[in-house]
Amino acid sequence: MADNTTKPIVVGVDGSPSSLSALEWAAQHAELTKQPLEALTTWQWPTNYGYAVAFEANFDPAQESTQMLDEIVAKVQADHPSIEVRPHVIEGDTRNVLVKRSKEAALLVLGSRGHGELTGMLLGSVSGYCVTHADCPVLVTRH
Repeated sequence: MADNTTKPIVVGVDGSPSSLSALEWAAQHAELTKQPLEALTTWQWPTNYGYAVAFEANFDPAQESTQMLDEIVAKVQADHPSIEVRPHVIEGDTRNVLVKRSKEAALLVLGSRGHGELTGMLLGSVSGYCVTHADCPVLVTRH
């Protein structure tokens, strides 16, 4: 098993301001620790329980997620040329993918949208779930 200096810092990225702040924090930390940085985004086919969901003929959530992440990673790599940034786009539930990826990570970094307790209870919280289920330390940043 690799030690924590060779394990990546994994960051959940969804394009939101809070995830971009988390990515910037993680990039700075990766520079200091000389660790690789993994920018991870997930995608799923949209569902609408009980109703048919209409898509445009060229709708491709995997391709859209990849394009979004590639643009973000290019900027981070330009701002932090000394670090290795690995983009990963994975199909699946964000919470489960991040927790699974935490098994091989030195640190999991997530942004928090800060919706508060009520919204978190009603909608669920990716960061809250990861804090309680991840297999590595988790840092949650606020934008």
